[in-house]
Amino acid sequence: MSAPAPDAPQKVSVAVIPGDGIGTEVMEPTLGILEAVGARHGLEFAWQHHDWSCEYYTRTGRMMPEDGLDQLAAADQILLGAVGFPGVPDHVSLWGLLIPIRRTFRQYINLRPVRLMPGIDCPLVLREGTEIDFVVVRENNEGEYSEVGGRMYRGTPDEFAVQESVFTRRGVERAAGFALDLAASRRGSLASATKSNGIVHTMPFWDEVVHECARDYPGVEVRDYHIDALAALFVLDPGRFDVVVASNLFGDILTDLGAAIIGSIGIAPSANLNPEGEHPSMFEPVHGSAPDIAGQGIANPLGQIWAASMMLDQLGHPQAAAEVVSAIEASLTSGVRTRDLGGTASTTEVADAVLQHIVGTEPAS
Repeated sequence: MSAPAPDAPQKVSVAVIPGDGIGTEVMEPTLGILEAVGARHGLEFAWQHHDWSCEYYTRTGRMMPEDGLDQLAAADQILLGAVGFPGVPDHVSLWGLLIPIRRTFRQYINLRPVRLMPGIDCPLVLREGTEIDFVVVRENNEGEYSEVGGRMYRGTPDEFAVQESVFTRRGVERAAGFALDLAASRRGSLASATKSNGIVHTMPFWDEVVHECARDYPGVEVRDYHIDALAALFVLDPGRFDVVVASNLFGDILTDLGAAIIGSIGIAPSANLNPEGEHPSMFEPVHGSAPDIAGQGIANPLGQIWAASMMLDQLGHPQAAAEVVSAIEASLTSGVRTRDLGGTASTTEVADAVLQHIVGTEPAS
């Protein structure tokens, strides 16, 4: 086969799953933004659209077809909107779509930046000079979200439920190693979420493995925080954090709190990473499908757009990713905001403002 011309665009196949509720509303303008920034950086996207959702489940009894994972495996990356809708239990939508994707493709790192963007008023009273800019690394494949357990004697006074947490050395090492690498590239500080004073087996094991891994990073300061104290410090002193590493459940809870302290859950992005690149990674906003505001044109698209910028970074285009984040910042600074951020702009108006900042910026040399 002949080699492509030096200036040939890089072709990227992206599986697009808009999902439910506002997921469908924030996805379309995000694809337009990706196409615009892609044209500036030699990226050509091939969208593979999938209508898998709770509505799909009501029609088929499945969240995705039997060969759904095989279809996704052919993509370079996966872009997800949001999943969930009244009438379909959350555990059905989660275990029928998101968790199989995360585990089949070994997306063992969930990465969520917590950064107060310019122009947004923090709901907290911050000390003068405080900046909120940290990253939560959540173990994404095991921990408290295991399938081990069950229920017995349903509907009787003796009914009980057992749910087991599963922590493997490999799983903790992968999360800790990724977080330590990230901390070493940033400000050299790692906070590890634990509850070893009350959870007597898995959490001491977590602590031991994290600190064993940290021996290879003498330049990174590692400190353990009990999860309850850590949650309080997210509110009382968020400026102290650089990188936070946490188990599946603890990371899930902390990152929703992190989204709240930067002004709105509607702005927060999330990446489910297969760091080795052997399988596609998946990128999604944190906000969920928000059926209460679906169809009104008021959903905040910035979480989805920011997630798309994380996809660009994973594809090896950090400058393109940075341009998208800069465009988000510029649109916020100009005052174009949805209602959750105190503005009056529609979903389309916010996305258009981001797009215009991208189109109107000279490409970096």
